[in-house]
Parts: sequence; structure tokens; C-alpha cells
Amino acid sequence: MVSRKDSNIQRLKRHRRVRAAISGTPERPRLCVYRSLANIYCQVIDDVSGVTLCAASSNEKEFAMYGGNCEAAKKVGMAIAERAKAKGIENVVFDRGGYVYHGRVQSLAEGAREGGLQF
Repeated sequence: MVSRKDSNIQRLKRHRRVRAAISGTPERPRLCVYRSLANIYCQVIDDVSGVTLCAASSNEKEFAMYGGNCEAAKKVGMAIAERAKAKGIENVVFDRGGYVYHGRVQSLAEGAREGGLQF
């Protein structure tokens, strides 16, 4: 019998490995991404104090579109950049959450860069 490994367990392994190396500081917080089948979520987190500084997701009322595509991810990236700039945050560390930097994760990152975040 062929057994297939659970892809989310593999993602969580990658996420823990990456998180061992990166951390958000007050000067340069962490931009964390979570991707579900229907939506995409992101937060700007200060890991030193354990506080979420701002967040955006594709299931908010402003996003009246389907949240599981690259177009929605780009708008979420621009929204998080706008909210972070309003709090005075310009430099972040990008945490892709163990996902491949491709598709929706890449679109979110490009939208955040267009919005003015630097990473």
C-alpha cells in the first residue's frame, strides 16, 4: 500500500525550521502568511513582546471577491502594507509560513512591496 505524507505536517516542519532562524523585532517585525483553500491571511508581528501589530485577510468586508486567488492575495498584500505604514512600520521580515514562494504567497509579497513595505 502506498502511503502519502500529510502535506500540512510537512509544511509545519518547514515552518518550524524557518522560524528557528527568523524573528520579528520592534524595529523590524515579522510579516507572517497563512494560506487556506478559500482565503489568505497575514499579520505583522512583534515576537519580542508577542503582539500582533496589524493584520489583513481576504475574508474581510472590504474584499467582496473570492479570496483564494492571486488577485485577492495581491490586494491583501497592499492592505497590510497600508496598515503597517499607518503604524510607522516600513521594514519587515517576510515569513512565508512554510509555503512555497509561488502563486498566492508570491502575489501577497509583491502587493506588500508595491504598498511600500521593504523586505
